[in-house]
Amino acid sequence: MSRVAKKPINLPAGVQVDVSGQAVNIKGPKGTLAHLLHSDVTLAMDGDVLNVVPRSEAATARAQAGTARAILFNMVEGVAKGFEQKLEIVGVGYRAQAKGDVLSLTLGFSHPVDFPVPDGITIETPTQTEILVKGVDKQKVGQVAANIRAYRRPEPYKGKGVKYAGEKILRKEAKKT
Repeated sequence: MSRVAKKPINLPAGVQVDVSGQAVNIKGPKGTLAHLLHSDVTLAMDGDVLNVVPRSEAATARAQAGTARAILFNMVEGVAKGFEQKLEIVGVGYRAQAKGDVLSLTLGFSHPVDFPVPDGITIETPTQTEILVKGVDKQKVGQVAANIRAYRRPEPYKGKGVKYAGEKILRKEAKKT
């Protein structure tokens, strides 16, 4: 069995789990998430502890059990605490501004880029060069941050562009004549 699947998931206070067949609904103070489990996996609840169990000893069932456990753990953590991804903008004249449900980015193009904020995600701009992407779904937060970064990835010569906080940019030396 997957080592990941062997570890139980402890439910924090205020988090409720509803299991009906293969459908799992998790409700907490930050929101609600739903997931449909694979047919090779069952979910066993014992008080405030969740255990993911494969239906057979096949390699695919064990792999699906580990995947399901990781997804459910992230869902529990998301509805309890939430997830956050921080982006930094580097470059002269590059900036971001949150306007309701639209993020306006000035990234050196001839026009500003307007990024529509999807449902379940909140975007904040504490300064003009910082973007905070927040939400309860870890996958969705990461995907929105990646979509924003894709507008202008950091280039290797001056490091200009949108990068994750703490990301190391490998710099290249300029051509010598």
